[in-house]
Amino acid sequence: MTSLVWFKRDLRVSDHAPLDAAARSGHALGLYVIETEWLASPECDARHLAFVLDCLRELRRNLAERGLPLVVRVGSVLPLLARLHQRLGLTQILSHEETGPGWSYERDRAVGAWCMAHGVPWQEFPQTGVVRRLRSRNAWARTWQARMDMPVLPASTSFLAVPEVPVQQRELPTLQDLGMAVPSCTVQSGGESAALNTLHDFLNFRGRDYRRALSSPLTAEEGCSRLSPHLAFGTVSMRAVHQATERAIALAAASADPADRQRAYGLRGFAGRLRWHCHFMQKLEDEPRIEYQNFAHAYDGLRPGDEPAPWTAESQRRFDAWCTGQTGYPMVDACMRSLIATGWLNFRMRAMLVSFASYHLWLHWRPTGLFLARQFLDFEAGIHWSQMQMQSGTTGINTLRIYSPTRQAQEHDPEGRFIRRWVPELCHVPLPLLAQPWLLNDGRHPDYPLPIVDDRTAVKWAKDQLYPLRKTPQAREEADAIQQRHGSRKSGLPPSGTRAKARGAKPEPQHPGQADLFGFGADA
Repeated sequence: MTSLVWFKRDLRVSDHAPLDAAARSGHALGLYVIETEWLASPECDARHLAFVLDCLRELRRNLAERGLPLVVRVGSVLPLLARLHQRLGLTQILSHEETGPGWSYERDRAVGAWCMAHGVPWQEFPQTGVVRRLRSRNAWARTWQARMDMPVLPASTSFLAVPEVPVQQRELPTLQDLGMAVPSCTVQSGGESAALNTLHDFLNFRGRDYRRALSSPLTAEEGCSRLSPHLAFGTVSMRAVHQATERAIALAAASADPADRQRAYGLRGFAGRLRWHCHFMQKLEDEPRIEYQNFAHAYDGLRPGDEPAPWTAESQRRFDAWCTGQTGYPMVDACMRSLIATGWLNFRMRAMLVSFASYHLWLHWRPTGLFLARQFLDFEAGIHWSQMQMQSGTTGINTLRIYSPTRQAQEHDPEGRFIRRWVPELCHVPLPLLAQPWLLNDGRHPDYPLPIVDDRTAVKWAKDQLYPLRKTPQAREEADAIQQRHGSRKSGLPPSGTRAKARGAKPEPQHPGQADLFGFGADA
C-alpha cells in the first residue's frame, strides 16, 4: 500500500490527521506543490512564498527524522499526481480539506475527477470547524465545539517510506528561482516551532493585556497573539490553539495572583474570538462566488468597477493614493505604510483602511481586497472576502461601520507616535494638528498631500447612496435570505446583522480577532 500525504495549508507534524493515517497504512510519501496557479494568482506575494519556504525547511527536517520523505515540486498538481501514480502506484491520497480561493476550488474538483477516473481513493480530513456540504447553520457552533474538543493527535514517530523515493532537490527553490524578488517587508518567521513558541509566549505573558491592547496599532503589535499567519498556513492547528488557550485560562483563573487573574480575563477575550474564525470561512465554503460578487445583488453596480458601473480615471487616482499611503489622512497613510513594510496590522486599523476605501473613496471591495491580500501575510480567503464585503456594506445584513480616520488617530495614537513613525513628513507638525495637518496656517504641507476627499462630504454622499438602498424591498428580501443561509445562530455564536439587532440579539462583531486569527481579522 502506498499512501501520498498531500500537504497544503497544514505545514506541521502535530495534530495532522493525514500523517496519522499514513503512519498506520504501509509505505508513504509526502508531497508539497508550489503551484503555478498560486504563483500566478492576484493574491500571491513574495512575502507569502518566503513564509512557506521557511515552513517547508522545518517540515522537511521533522518528517525526515521520522522516516518520511517530503518531495517539493513547482508546477500544477494534476500532472505531478499522474507521474507519481505511474511510478509508485498510489493506493490512496490523504490530505486536509481546504477552503481557499477560486483557483484552489477548481484544482480540487479536477483532482477529485482524476482520482475517480484512476481508482485512487482520496480521503480529506477536516482541520477546522468548516463543514462541507452544510445544509443549515443550525447547530453549526456545536459542531465547531465538538471538533475543537477532540483529542489533539500527537506527531507520528515513524513512517515506512516508499522503497524508491522520486529524485528530489537537495535544497528548496529560492524566491529568485520562483521568479519573485526578495520581499522588502519584514516577514514573520514561519515553521511549527515558531508557531508553538508564539503561542506559548502569548498565553503565558503577552495575552495578559489582550483586551486593552488589540485596538491600537502601537500596543497590538505585542499584545495580540500574532498567530494568524501560522493558522493561515497550518503550522499549528486551530484545535491545538483552542485547547491550549482553555488550559491557560483555567490555570490562571485558579491562581490567587492578581496578575494571573488579569491574564485569564485577557485570554477569555481571545478565546471568544477563536469561535468566529471558522464562522467566516464557512461563508466562502457555502457560497464560493462571494470572492468575486456582492453577497447581496441589490448592491450590484453601486461602485465603479462593479458592472455596469465603469472603473474611472478618478477611481484609479484614488486607488493609487490609497495603495501608496498618500491620501492626505495621516492615520490611513500610516496604517497602509506600516502594513506594506511589515505584512501585519491590527484588525481595527485593517477595518479602517477598508472603510476609508469603500466609503470615503467609494472604491469597490474587489481591487482593494486583492491589494490587501498581497500585503497580509495571514491572508485567509474565507475570512478575507467575508470581511471585505462586511466592511464595504455589501452583505445586506451587517450594520454599516464608517470609521473616521481623524477620530481613530486621536483615540488610538493620542501621542502621535505611530503617525510620526510611518509618516515622517509630519514629524514637526504640532500634536494637536497631527491627525489633521490640513488645518495648518495655509492648509498645505510641503511634503504631504492635501486630503484626497473631504471627510464629511464623502461620508454623507456614501450614506445617501446606501441607506435608501438598504430599505428597498429587494434589499430587505435578500437580507432575510442571506441571514438564513450565513448568519450565526444562538448555539455558541450570536445572530448577526441589523435584523438580528432589531430582534434584540447581539449583532455579529464587525472586528473579530483575526488580525489575530482570521486572515483579515486575525490579530484584532
